This record gives sequence, structure tokens and C-alpha cells, in this order.
Amino acid sequence: MSVQIDNNLVRVFDTTLRDGEQSPGATLSSAEKLEIARQLARLGVDIIEAGFPAASPDDLAAVQRIAREVGTADGPVICGLARAVEKDIVTCWEGVKDAAKPRIHTFLGMSDIHLKHISNISRKEALEVVRKGVTLASSLSPDVEFSPMDAGRADLSFLVEACALAIECGATTLNIPDTVGYVTPSEWGEFLSNLIAETPGSGPGSGITWSVHCHNDLGLATANTLAGVLAGARQVEVTINGIGERAGNTSLEEVVMAIHTRKQFYNLYTNINTREIMKTSRLVSNYTGMHVQPNKAIVGANAFAHEAGIHQDGMLKHSSTFEIMTPETVGLNQSRLVLGKHSGRHALKARLQELGYKIEGDALNQVFARFKDLADAKKTVTDADLEALIADEFHGPEEIYSLVDIQVTCGTMGMPTATVKMKNADGEEIIHAAVGAGPVDASYKAVDAIVKAPNTLIEYSVHSVTEGIDALGEVTVRISPDGEDKRSFGGYGAHRDIVVASVKAYLAAVNRMVAVMGLGDRKPEGEVSTVQVKS
Repeated sequence: MSVQIDNNLVRVFDTTLRDGEQSPGATLSSAEKLEIARQLARLGVDIIEAGFPAASPDDLAAVQRIAREVGTADGPVICGLARAVEKDIVTCWEGVKDAAKPRIHTFLGMSDIHLKHISNISRKEALEVVRKGVTLASSLSPDVEFSPMDAGRADLSFLVEACALAIECGATTLNIPDTVGYVTPSEWGEFLSNLIAETPGSGPGSGITWSVHCHNDLGLATANTLAGVLAGARQVEVTINGIGERAGNTSLEEVVMAIHTRKQFYNLYTNINTREIMKTSRLVSNYTGMHVQPNKAIVGANAFAHEAGIHQDGMLKHSSTFEIMTPETVGLNQSRLVLGKHSGRHALKARLQELGYKIEGDALNQVFARFKDLADAKKTVTDADLEALIADEFHGPEEIYSLVDIQVTCGTMGMPTATVKMKNADGEEIIHAAVGAGPVDASYKAVDAIVKAPNTLIEYSVHSVTEGIDALGEVTVRISPDGEDKRSFGGYGAHRDIVVASVKAYLAAVNRMVAVMGLGDRKPEGEVSTVQVKS
């Protein structure tokens, strides 16, 4: 009985928990795997390859738990990997059978190199292994995927024979792997087109899904995967952040955003909720300990950051000048204009305005000259650097609220509570206590209760300025007022107590917002505070 397939839908098969975990040093606990699986479901992946159940009892237990708790009727397909041998396939079924939509993914190396040096069998013997393995898998599960491993270096006519046999034995998905990242996009596209066209039983209406699984040894994994999609593949096998064996797998975020951004070119779509991409990337990075390189496409720290003056000027005029997608699309709040030696006056003026300073004419030229000297001496100029520069050159904005004292209580025994004593511009001391999710959250809620200027915290960053247990903690925050005005205001604080540093930074940002916008109990005094050059 054939299954109707939406030929414009590209199904996303995520193998972060299987192939991704095979990255050296990326081993995950069962609890971590479960949390990542839940996030992958929120991301909208169609199939989660939860692990290799026969690899270890712990891997089997992890797959079973994911199958039960994530593999619900409205959730993703839960898949397990198995070599084309009876023990692996039976164990794999034990792992995935409790899912509402289980899948067995079985494989055998089909290149002559793998047949000779790994399996030590002939092509004829390999076909018999495929027959037995896929037949057994399909007797257990209605959904079976077969992969001829190292297909990128295999003989096309032999692959046609193997894939046709797999279909006869019950395979519903044929995954064609470039296991060692050997192929190039043009030859891969032609190879797959010929394979799909020549394999009996895989045409339109057959219910067979063609899939591609590419590795990144030559840096071509994403390009090869997209070439496979153009050739007719409607399933892509990917990992978050592109982690995996050796140089890694195809990156989920790159393939998905290519299809999303170039809709008119591909005329395809995925089920991915792209706004969950950054959250998923950070979760996987944190749990695997594999940091994302700054210049990584889509999820790298620099993916939506601009330092060159020409780029910053364009971004301030219209974001589409230098960004082909918005940061909000992948779950970020906004792009970053990084101030450095390549930055221009326009970017500096905009950042200073965000900090609460309006500088024009000669004053701007004076600040810009000092800024350039500072930028030549260090890689990146922070908000704290600009604060120091302004304080040295100009009279800074009025401090409307100041911190007098703060006391916090937190731990596992009760609710985190913060009591804050502040002084307003009239010298009046105000005390307020609040409960929050943690000491910083509680402190911010206490400040909010005093200032009465509703806002959203859009960025919070903390790091140590010095080394050791008594290190000075530095915190930078960025807030945006609630409502239609989406300007942002930054603040900086430093202290040996990180909670105190956090409150100082937050209060600095709140003071700027109140001064600029006349929020809270403060009356408006114009669009932006204007600083004057000292006489």
C-alpha cells in the first residue's frame, strides 16, 4: 500500500544524539539526552535518531526513555540505529518500540573499500546481509530505513541493486550517506539523480523517501546535502551545530535556513520552528562541551554582528543591506554592532544614544577621535569603555536612582529573596523586598518595584575581570522598555559580589532609560540627554 508524500516537504532527521554524540569528548548522560530530545521536539524535527541501542545498556535505556516520553502521537518519529545483524536489530526494536512512531535504521558498508576491509565479504554476500537485515527489521517495525554506508565511494549499479532489494524487503526510507565527506556537490547531485531514476520501486506514489547523510571532511556537507535535495531527496540527516564524527555532520541550522531564506529558489519547506534554533544550539553546546566557533553560520556569535563602518552604516539605515535573514528568525533578539577600529561615526553615535547620550557636531568629532585611539589599542570597545571615555571628556547623565544597600537570601531551603535600599534624585531612601527565580532575578524585581519603569531584559552577560576565587566580576546588561518603543539601553557594573555587580549594571541601564524616556516617577526631559563639552 503506497503512502502519499508531500514532495515539497523536506523532512528533518536529527542525529545529534547518535552521530553527534560520537564526536570525541561529546558523550551525553541519559538525562541530558532526554532534555535535548525534548528540545528537538519543540524545534520541530520530524525524526530523532535517539541512539545506537546495541552500543551499551545505557544507550538502550536512553533510547527507551526518549521513545516513551518524547515519542508521543503528536511528536517526532523515534529512531534507533542498528547494524544489519540480528542482535543489533532486535535490540534496536527494544529501544524504540514504545514510541508512537518507531523506526529501525539499519546499515551496511557497501563500497568496495568497506566490503573488503571492514566486512570482508563479497558484493553477493553483502546483498544477502541486506536481505536478511531489512526483512527482519520490517517484520518488527512498519517504518524501516536502510543506509548503504560509504555510498559516496560505492559503485552506482551495485547501489541500485542494493536499494531495490531493500525496498522489496520492506524499507520505506533509503538514506544515501557520504560517510567520509568525499564527494563534491555537482557529482553528488548527478549521482543521486541517477540512483533515484534507476532504482525500481522508488518512483512517485511508491511511498519511498530518499534521504542524504553527508559528512564535512572537506567542508562540503551542507552544499552536498542541498545538492541532494535538488536531486530529489526529501529527508536530510543533520546535527545541531554540525557536530559529529571527525569534522562533523551537516548542520541542521544551515540546511534549514538555506531552504527558509531561499524559498523562491528551492520551492520547498521544513517543519522546523526556526525561532527555537539558537536555544537548541546553546543547549547542545553546553551539554556536549563543544563550543560553537564565532564565525559559524547562523548560530555563531558573529553571525549577526557587524564591525566594519560601511556595514554598520548600512545596518543602521536598513538591516537588509548586510543581513539576508533577521536575527529574530532564529531566536535572537537583535543584531550587534561591535565597536572596534573599523567602526564609523554613525555606529558610535547610535551606541552612545542607546547609552543615554546625544552627541552632535564638534562634540561627536572629539569623542570619535578619542574612540579611534582607544579602538587601536584594544580589539573591542565595550560599553564600559565608552562610559569611561564619556566620563573623562564630558559630564555624564544624571544618576536618578542610586544603590545604597542590598541583601539577598537564596539556596535550596527557601525562595530566593532580595531586599534593596535605593535613593532617588530627591535623596529619599526607599526599601523594597522581592522574590524571584534566583538572587539576581529577585534583585531586579525589587528595583523594578521602586523605579516603576516596566522593561524587558534582553541581554545579560557576566565574566570575571581577574583570575582567582576573589576575582572582580563584570556584568553588562541591555534592557528594552515595554511597549512599542523598541530602543535598548545598556548598563555596566563591576564588583567582587556578582549579585551586586548585576544590580549595578541593571540600575545603570534603568537610569538611562528613565532619563531618556521619562518613565517611572520621572518627568520627560526630552528625547535624549545631551552632554556638553567641558570648558
